[in-house]
Amino acid sequence: MNAEKLKIYLAADSTVQRYDEQEKHQGGWGEFLQDYFTDEVKVENHAIGGRSSKTFIEEGRLDKIAKKIKAGDFLLIQMGHNDAAKNKPERYTEPFTTYKQYLKKYIDCAKSYQAEPVLITPAARLHLENNRFINDFPEYCQAMKEIAVEEDVALIDLMEKSLNLFDRVGYQKAFTYFMASVNDHDYTHFTKNGAKQMARLVADGIKELEIKISHLMK
Repeated sequence: MNAEKLKIYLAADSTVQRYDEQEKHQGGWGEFLQDYFTDEVKVENHAIGGRSSKTFIEEGRLDKIAKKIKAGDFLLIQMGHNDAAKNKPERYTEPFTTYKQYLKKYIDCAKSYQAEPVLITPAARLHLENNRFINDFPEYCQAMKEIAVEEDVALIDLMEKSLNLFDRVGYQKAFTYFMASVNDHDYTHFTKNGAKQMARLVADGIKELEIKISHLMK
């Protein structure tokens, strides 16, 4: 029966990946996305920490998805955190050139198998300035929105959704969503609870898109 299920493949970074049991505090939203779908859908989480849109492809990780993805499946792509790492040239992509070029490779891969790509802007870090939560990746978000329009691809603006969530709940509550609440220094990665909040936002985004998987949600 599993072979007949519609699959959602996740190509992303450490904010999405599944963490081992020994990582009892840290979570990625990909761990919890399955909770929002019926048994007709299976989420396959290929997200892994430290990868950019570039290195995920260079390491053959998109090729692994390509070997399995089929018509009617979905490929959710969230990249940007590691693309912005200028101090790590092996990861870095320039927002409006190489980043867009690599995103197009994910889109082309999905479409070549009659699967549907969905772009997802990076989740926000916990960064407050002058009582405003800050988007640390504005150019990457804008570039992703541009490629979504250019390629006629669905997009979930997780950056906007996460910033709005932080505004709504306030800094003290938002702080508990991040590993800084455990280790005092990590304002990028999520606790299990924070990852669950991000998964809910992604699920909300899927529902709003009214695509095929939107109708297979609990």
